[in-house]
Amino acid sequence: MIQRWFSCLGLILCALAAQTALGRAHPHVWVTMHTEVQLGQNGEVVALRHKWTFDQFYTSFAVEGMDTNGDGVYSEEELKPLAQTNVEALKEFEYFTYAFVGKTKAALKEPTTDYRLEYKDDLLTLYFTLPLEKPVPRDELKDFNFSIYDPGMYVSLTFSKDDPVKLAAPAGATPSPCTPHVGDRAVGQEKKLSQLGENIDPASNLGSQFAERVTFRCTP
Repeated sequence: MIQRWFSCLGLILCALAAQTALGRAHPHVWVTMHTEVQLGQNGEVVALRHKWTFDQFYTSFAVEGMDTNGDGVYSEEELKPLAQTNVEALKEFEYFTYAFVGKTKAALKEPTTDYRLEYKDDLLTLYFTLPLEKPVPRDELKDFNFSIYDPGMYVSLTFSKDDPVKLAAPAGATPSPCTPHVGDRAVGQEKKLSQLGENIDPASNLGSQFAERVTFRCTP
């Protein structure tokens, strides 16, 4: 269960006990996302670089006790153990990232070692990169798509309205003829989401019904 991600930190369960409204329905944690689709020299997709910003409620509990030197600042070094715990726990859930070429699932590797947490403006943001097991060729980008969601709906992950997905290529790389498009949630989905019960089986993959799928629009 995804609850293990938070209970292992000893943070969120005690918070939920004080928030009976949150205890009755999913989700319990809200994440705003930006994703950078990293391209190779020939325009092929090689990795997805995630930036996940957690809600203020979760942040306040997550950083408790993390200012080990007492200077009033949560540094990247102090947050490093928490970043590692988050990334390692996400492995069990495929990092909430589901990529496809057409209808064929694209395998992802484990995150690169440059993952980190940043504390800014009272919010925690997790950065991590997932390389693709096999790069997606430039001419197949039109068929590449992905979505990011928690199957058990313990966590709500939604893309930012501001520049949610962008392409990033190395200097001198072949320009891509494609632009990313984030699909909208269906009308009424937010209301339905707020009415979900507590005991959701992640195996049901209910989260996929609320996910915003990213597709690519390409010119000839």
